[in-house]
Amino acid sequence: MRQAEGCDLRSIRSFASFLRQDIDAVTAGLTLSYSSSVVEGHVCRIRLLKRSLYGLASFTLLRARILTPP
Repeated sequence: MRQAEGCDLRSIRSFASFLRQDIDAVTAGLTLSYSSSVVEGHVCRIRLLKRSLYGLASFTLLRARILTPP
């Protein structure tokens, strides 16, 4: 992190300072054995379904599509 913050490239310095703002979350993400990747996958799937049905269907159909296994 210190080396990146001292880099000549502005984008790398900016990224390093962004990571430093939430260093506890970065450390937890790299060291803990569990993650939220399964939940994020479900959220992504629901967003995809929601976008594909936008303006075309009712909430009832969206609900049915979400609850139906892929």
